[in-house]
Amino acid sequence: MNQEERLNRLKNRYGRKIAAGGPGPDGPRGGPGGPRPGGPGRVRRLGGGRPKNSMGTIRRLLGYLRGDTPKLCLAFVCIILNTLGTLLGSYMLRPIINTYIVPVDGSRGDPAGLARALAWMAFVYLVGVGANYLQARIMLTVAQTALRRIRTDLFGKMQEFPVRFYDTNSNGDLMSRFTNDVDTVGMMLSNTLVQLFAGVLSIIGTLLLMIYTNIWLTLITLAMIPLMMKAGKEVAKRSHRHFSAQQESLGAVNGYIEEMITGQKVVKVFCHEDAAQEEFNLLNQDLRDNQIRAQFFGGIMGPVMGNLSQVNYSLTACIGGLLCIFRNFDVGGLTVFLNFSRQFSRPINEISMQISNVFSALAGAERVFAVMDEEPEPEDDKDAAVLEPVNGHVVLDHVTFGYDPDQVILKDISLYAKPGQKIAFVGSTGAGKTTITNLINRFYDIQGGFITVDGVDIRHIRRGNLRRNIAMVLQDTHLFTGTVMENIRYGRLDATDEEVIQAAKTASAHSFINRLPQGYQTMLEGDGANLSQGQRQLLNIARAAISKAPILILDEATSSVDTRTERHIEHGMDRLMADRTTFVIAHRLSTVRNANAIMVLEQGKIIERGDHEELLRQKGRYFELYTGLSELE
Repeated sequence: MNQEERLNRLKNRYGRKIAAGGPGPDGPRGGPGGPRPGGPGRVRRLGGGRPKNSMGTIRRLLGYLRGDTPKLCLAFVCIILNTLGTLLGSYMLRPIINTYIVPVDGSRGDPAGLARALAWMAFVYLVGVGANYLQARIMLTVAQTALRRIRTDLFGKMQEFPVRFYDTNSNGDLMSRFTNDVDTVGMMLSNTLVQLFAGVLSIIGTLLLMIYTNIWLTLITLAMIPLMMKAGKEVAKRSHRHFSAQQESLGAVNGYIEEMITGQKVVKVFCHEDAAQEEFNLLNQDLRDNQIRAQFFGGIMGPVMGNLSQVNYSLTACIGGLLCIFRNFDVGGLTVFLNFSRQFSRPINEISMQISNVFSALAGAERVFAVMDEEPEPEDDKDAAVLEPVNGHVVLDHVTFGYDPDQVILKDISLYAKPGQKIAFVGSTGAGKTTITNLINRFYDIQGGFITVDGVDIRHIRRGNLRRNIAMVLQDTHLFTGTVMENIRYGRLDATDEEVIQAAKTASAHSFINRLPQGYQTMLEGDGANLSQGQRQLLNIARAAISKAPILILDEATSSVDTRTERHIEHGMDRLMADRTTFVIAHRLSTVRNANAIMVLEQGKIIERGDHEELLRQKGRYFELYTGLSELE
């Protein structure tokens, strides 16, 4: 594989979305930083390419400003005042020169009149400066308010996405949309939008005053405009493309860094440092190349326009001087026109230089809106039921499912769990054990068959109601930044302190919590980095205990801890499973000996079922696994 192919593979993995594949047959696996592809599927981009609908994106951005329309109107009034102050102050030079410095009638100058005129000129400029300061403050407030709305909408939408979305997208790339892309939008709203409006207004006002001052010199300036526009268009076209590529590369780099930092222990254990450095260098070099191209074409706009402006200024000065000699054009008019000639070019230059910011912001905005436009989790049926109370009678009836509809993973799965029973799933990796638990939670919808809880199809139960009645203890624990008590209470936010402590006792976590520096008020950071793996799992069990959910799912909850810690955790789980319908996934078969029923899965099918003793007597696959004649793969 050459470097270009490796680079494309890395960018596909860390900066784009895996569309059809979904997680593997055993559900999401792998590090938390990157996408977790499973089955085969085509790769498609989650935004980030060249903007396909720039005007639509602009209209959508302006929609976030509608709530501050009065402030925007005031800001635009200030921009108008600032522009008028600048233009009027510049034009006042003509009467000042012609009347008080070099009178056209040949009389001597008037120092007193000059002082009064300069005072009025200073006042006019002062009004413009004050208006400019006020609009800057207003637009900063408006822009930050709009960014708050965008972030709120983006975060709110991400709470509505199905689990599939997070299984198939890079966390780092999503974070890049929250930070870098939103920031570029903020720069455009607070600065670029104002400068574009002020620039257009200044061009129109300056052009009118130039025509009023001298129509012939104006024609010379107007003749340069098509050349400026042509040059600006060519540069902008290339700038647009490279800024989009820059944003995409930045998302890929962020995704890779986030995953490598999260999985640094694994990197070191397997001596992957050199390979990681090499892969990062490829992504970093690609980002550097795209940034150089984007910044070059974004920065070249100013010099190109500046040089064309100098050509225009020189022509105007030469011809204006000839008009003063041969056509009695006044010196004050020439001075003012030359000033206007520079002022006319300045907003064109500024607008041209802002084009790069506009394209960068539009590329970032499209990446943000691409996330917002992803399909949320389907809404509940209008007649969806709310089960109260839930007894925990779960039935899977001829269930068929595949993350990719064209690749079936679970094939005709049927089983039932009565309230209070413990059902265990064993089998090789990829057999579909975790997939079954994902379906019971309705993280994914099945393609065939039925899953019922207390006789009601889960597709006709409100998702929130269904999931509140299911507690999960996963192999990969996750603790939030906060106190131990807050992390346990995450299972039920209205739980009292006494209920939290009782849940910790149920999970066998009370004793080690009391040994922490501040007990239940000990702050946990970095996903509980100051706790052992077993302690984190006990807190996870306590979180499930406090939920009081009648259905419990244990997904290899003890597979990553030592035997002594496992026994400690099992005591907590035994108390947790009491009077709950429990589904257990375990590689260590000793943990499922007391299950009411054990389902042995292979290639998405249940090939054996029964309790521990029955399965041993059958001397089939379970017997081989339990006696060590075969291994789980």
